[in-house]
Amino acid sequence: MESGVQAPSLQDDDFCLFGLPMGFALDRAALDERWKALQRQAHPDRFAAQGTAAQRVAMQWSVRINEAYQRLKDPLKRAAYWCELNGAPIKAESNTAMPTAFLMQQMEWREALEEAAGAEAIEALLEQTQAFRRDSLDQLGRTIDQQRDALAAAQQVRALMFVERFADDLHGRLDRL
Repeated sequence: MESGVQAPSLQDDDFCLFGLPMGFALDRAALDERWKALQRQAHPDRFAAQGTAAQRVAMQWSVRINEAYQRLKDPLKRAAYWCELNGAPIKAESNTAMPTAFLMQQMEWREALEEAAGAEAIEALLEQTQAFRRDSLDQLGRTIDQQRDALAAAQQVRALMFVERFADDLHGRLDRL
């Protein structure tokens, strides 16, 4: 891409591509700024004079940069990606084992949603869910950045995926009211 700088490879992991340390916590402003810089470097219009092959490669880069950016800017996707890079793929479809306490929490939330009589009750449940999500993301960050425990982090990611689906259900229910 730029001369004098070692060009990244399409095979680089997302963290390397964006010049970020491999972990959970990241500076969102730095991520956004790096994304803009990479997009400027790889924009196909910059390669118009070099022919269609160069433009095609630039388009591949642009797609790769956007995919990495989408993964890194979302905390849950970033955590899942980190887990996979560290040998603990999420496998959410086949690995649904959860701690009993978490399953009980899910059942309580589902029952509360079934019993919810109006928007106020659903919004209160949504607030609970969002607080749980924030606490869980904080815990996930510690598991990744301090403990470096990919297996525990993968289980936390799977749990957070359940929480996000439930929050989506709550939003859907509110939209239908």
